[in-house]
Amino acid sequence: MGKITGFLEIEHEDRHYQPVAERLKHYREFLIPLPEAETRDQAARCMDCGIPYCHTGCPVNNQIPDWNDLVYKNEWEKAARNLHSTNNFPEFTGRICPAPCEASCTLNIIDQPVSIKTIECAIIDRAFAEGWVKPEPPASKTRKKIAVVGSGPAGLAAAQQLARAGHDVHLYEKYARAGGLLRYGIPDFKMEKHHVERRVAQMEAEGVVFHYGAHIGVNEPIEKLVKAHDAVLLSGGAEKCRDLPIPGREFKGIHFAMDFLPQQNRRVSGEPAEKAEPILATGKHVIVIGGGDTGSDCIGTSARQGALSITQLEIMPQPPLHEDKMLTWPDWPLKLRTSSSQEEGVEREFAVMTQKFSGENGHVKKLHCIRVDDKMKPAPGSEFELKADLVLLALGFVHPVHEGMIKNLGVKLDARGNVEANVVAYQTSIPKVFAAGDMRRGQSLVVWAIREGRQAAHAIDKFLMGSTTLPR
Repeated sequence: MGKITGFLEIEHEDRHYQPVAERLKHYREFLIPLPEAETRDQAARCMDCGIPYCHTGCPVNNQIPDWNDLVYKNEWEKAARNLHSTNNFPEFTGRICPAPCEASCTLNIIDQPVSIKTIECAIIDRAFAEGWVKPEPPASKTRKKIAVVGSGPAGLAAAQQLARAGHDVHLYEKYARAGGLLRYGIPDFKMEKHHVERRVAQMEAEGVVFHYGAHIGVNEPIEKLVKAHDAVLLSGGAEKCRDLPIPGREFKGIHFAMDFLPQQNRRVSGEPAEKAEPILATGKHVIVIGGGDTGSDCIGTSARQGALSITQLEIMPQPPLHEDKMLTWPDWPLKLRTSSSQEEGVEREFAVMTQKFSGENGHVKKLHCIRVDDKMKPAPGSEFELKADLVLLALGFVHPVHEGMIKNLGVKLDARGNVEANVVAYQTSIPKVFAAGDMRRGQSLVVWAIREGRQAAHAIDKFLMGSTTLPR
């Protein structure tokens, strides 16, 4: 694929960032795309490796060598069609996916991998710019009515696939706009929301009906939804945040990341703020507890709000700087990664456990911490304190929220508290009710959500019609 000797002749190149001082002044995307010629050069590095492990590294099974070859040959429109054949929203994954495909790239064994994520983003951005992305309404209708609960990436992908199969699809979203974590969790500097809005417009033109402010199980009964539709897909995500139940947790100034991040996203988009008290990092000593992507998003947002200092705590030990490729390839390796937000200014602390919070006048002022060994045991004598005016808990999500829809429905849960359904039928314990995305698999990546949404659509279409032409 690509140029036969490309990987021997062409050096690895990837997108660059705007300088830190410049990008901290705004909430827009700051990745600088590669010029077209350089993008084609990077596509030319794709090896004719025989067994493209990138296919299995990518959860949606993108046909990466094929569209690399098409880009190298300057056949961009064909590349866009190929890309859309496996992924409904490559503009999302081309911006926020961690790119497990690149870890699986055969070239990654001996060199830097092909810049797959960058090429993917270039393809879809060009497709939109050239007007190649258009609504694809069905040629005929089935008269089957389907409800999709939750408009995150799993719900959006499923709704689009089912609408294109000719079903009447109604998508119910509790918030004012569609997108789930894409809109309310991912900061605009990582992905601007017009990317979501233009997909919503495309889906509306394909026949999907969006119902906003519809909190199923709270202001609209789930039983009514199940009765009124031929099938229901639960794709509401895993929104139950992992808490930190230690002394002092009741102090003001301690918030879940998902109380903090959506507020800023609403400010940027001009959406009216919720009634909750504003959470701002301006002029504060900020502590982010949790070392994942959500913690990183809190860092970048706090920096833009003008935090006085930012410290990130991670209970796990610091990973190695480089992976042992002979041991880990083609799997996702454990190694030290530094996000763009972390580059903007943060003190990172590894192998640290928070023991308690202390404060004054009901507001948090300090974190009392202790270092832990490689067995997660506290090390005596290693206690220390950190100033804290704002503490953001970015400890992940344990399972979907059970109160409301799930309890009222009485659907069976798995051992981790997720809605139980397998990856073939995606059917829950209630035959006409299906589940996909984080609500079924637990906290995961946007690319896994898209895959599950597509596969659930395949299963639902087959359930309703007896057979299906939708891809899995």
